Amino acid sequence: QVQLVESGGGLVQAGGSLRLSCAASGSIVSINAMAWYRQAPGKQRELVARIRSSGSTYYADSVKGRSTISRDNAKNTVYLQMNNLKPDDTAVYYCNIRLRPWGTPERDYWGQGTQVTVSS
Repeated sequence: QVQLVESGGGLVQAGGSLRLSCAASGSIVSINAMAWYRQAPGKQRELVARIRSSGSTYYADSVKGRSTISRDNAKNTVYLQMNNLKPDDTAVYYCNIRLRPWGTPERDYWGQGTQVTVSS
């Protein structure tokens, strides 16, 4: 059974920084893309950043230049470093990892979500 555990959210003032982490555990054969999504109250969940197994990255325009996604393949962990945070960044952040467990096809797994609140 695969589990994703997120950490690193919290309350921060505008201009501050946070680092989110998401670790996958269980019987994992391979990991493909790893990503972070967020969902603000009353809004749809949106893709924030993604990193593929090749190392190529994608960032939403809203966070480009302020955030860095990275991965540690040895630890099955993805990180999101967010700097110069703004109140508009307030949301629940979810990690998403596409992986293949032993004996089953590749599919997406989601973390439990971590709250990020940015005060003005």
